[in-house]
Amino acid sequence: MEQYAEAKPFSEVYPSIDSLRLPQWVLARISEARVLGGSSNLVIFPDGTKYQLNNPLNDLPASAWLNFTTSVFTTFYSTTGEESYAHHIRKIHPTPKPPQLMKDIISFFTKEGDIVLDYFMGVGGSLLGAGLCGRKAIGIDLNSKYIDAYQEAAKELSLPIFPTVQGDCLEILNDRNKMTALIGDNECSLVLIDPPYGNMMSREKTGGDVQVYGNVGTPFTDDFRDFGNMTIDNCLESLKTSVELSQSYLKKRGYIVIFIKDLQPKKKETNLLHSMIISKINEIPNIQYKGLRIWADKSSKLYPYGYPLSFVANQIHQYILIFRKEM
Repeated sequence: MEQYAEAKPFSEVYPSIDSLRLPQWVLARISEARVLGGSSNLVIFPDGTKYQLNNPLNDLPASAWLNFTTSVFTTFYSTTGEESYAHHIRKIHPTPKPPQLMKDIISFFTKEGDIVLDYFMGVGGSLLGAGLCGRKAIGIDLNSKYIDAYQEAAKELSLPIFPTVQGDCLEILNDRNKMTALIGDNECSLVLIDPPYGNMMSREKTGGDVQVYGNVGTPFTDDFRDFGNMTIDNCLESLKTSVELSQSYLKKRGYIVIFIKDLQPKKKETNLLHSMIISKINEIPNIQYKGLRIWADKSSKLYPYGYPLSFVANQIHQYILIFRKEM
């Protein structure tokens, strides 16, 4: 490759790597690395893979960075066998997030050894994802059974069991002593949450949902502090408060990533929940909305909602909302 041939040997430009925070994949190939350009920040390998030494956000090569920024992506994660990542344990949660997906998100918004905070951890998809890519994590959840399931899954997968605490996220985030016990004097690089919202799960099921859940509500907990047991307006305000509180533990220019799924429209109510959340979180002075990704989950089952009378969408997608702490 012409660019590689023109570049200088890495050891010639950097006789010592002690002051460089190099990711493991670069260290493993350091003998073949070369440095391209006058700034001496661009590392290139024989196959054309490139890495920026002045990348403060993550450890990804340039091609992986570019691929992550696509606004729409589709996955099909298995729920059986080794590739399910202990789904048989995690399925006690109504909406467990795939650890592989969380790993990809965490890998983009953090560097090796960084800390991820998830205060709606559920059965720990984000914590398992952090373990899969050499990061650390802390988790909070109201439901102790979910925390137990996470710990069981991590043990089965031979992944680190990260610190967790059972309780109300608003109370714990507002308690410096409890948070210090979890995180010490460190800062998080990423807040990654998949919050319950409004009373969607606790409502009596109708239509095609009856085939999935039965005709009764399936709330995450019976606790009145559960965001999933609140009205939409109260949920939005509580979510905003939680993000405000989390800033105390998030580094400057750290990111906040929120999973959300819209509700079905009802008469004149559009129920575009992702838009409501963007507007609400953007009210926080030090937080800026940076964009979104749309995740289409092809493993979702399709049901004949509305058939044969009217159109009702099978929502197989979720929004991944991205915010940043500016100062």
